[in-house]
Amino acid sequence: MIPTTRRQFLYWAAAAGTVAIAGDSFLLEPNRPRIVRQDFSLPRWPERLNGFTIALLSDFHFDPYFSLHPLHAAVPLVNSLRPDLIVLTGDFVSAPLIGDDAKAAFAAEPCAKVLRQMAAPYGLWAVMGNHDFHTDPQHVTRALQAEGINMLENQSAAIEHDGAHFWLAGVNDVLSQTADLTETLRSVPAGEAVVLLAHEPDFADEASKFPIDLQLSGHSHGGQVRIPLLPPLYLPALAKKYVLGTYQVGPLPLYTNAGIGTIGVPVRLNCPPEITLITLKSSAPSSTKR
Repeated sequence: MIPTTRRQFLYWAAAAGTVAIAGDSFLLEPNRPRIVRQDFSLPRWPERLNGFTIALLSDFHFDPYFSLHPLHAAVPLVNSLRPDLIVLTGDFVSAPLIGDDAKAAFAAEPCAKVLRQMAAPYGLWAVMGNHDFHTDPQHVTRALQAEGINMLENQSAAIEHDGAHFWLAGVNDVLSQTADLTETLRSVPAGEAVVLLAHEPDFADEASKFPIDLQLSGHSHGGQVRIPLLPPLYLPALAKKYVLGTYQVGPLPLYTNAGIGTIGVPVRLNCPPEITLITLKSSAPSSTKR
């Protein structure tokens, strides 16, 4: 038996730990979505809709080798939650660093076919992300709509349930400079509750100036690689302030989802793929109370 010094033991232990962490961040963590439950109490939320649930997913970056696997894993998890509504906040495809941007948009078809396996009584609703916009947004939109996924392009739609309703609003990708909140909210009557889908979370600084009750976003991937005691190694533009989780931006609550897929290197560390189940209720005094 070859004798092992304490220094040699520590060296090999550290090497084994590094390999284990690398294997987990490449093979396991990127493929195991977690469910995060988040409740919001909103002053303008209709009491009749208390308990209404929204499943939020984002940043799929579909490819047949890596991001396909966490997306497939997410489908039964979402369906088991039985949400009332499912929202998808963009980046269905990935714009390549080198190559044909328009060809990259073809990944939207297989992505949409997997997404359509999720179901909710009030449907699936989506907005564009920056990668969708910089490939071929018309192609991505058509692919999603062909599978029954509703697209919001600077638009709002009334979601009616149990004799009450709220407005689901969605802006175009912000980095494309085509987002228009004035147009998006044009059809919304004053005083009614609005949930906004916006791919980039830092857009909340602008959205907080409008009568919006909650913003749901993605884009940041939660940093994708999060080393304890250090900030995320890379964050994209308009995802540097509100990176992950819940924030209060002036009067506006915001939730930033960590995403399903990966961009660049297919690695996640301390930042697994995320399905967010949001439960909404009114914070206003009950009208039945005296």
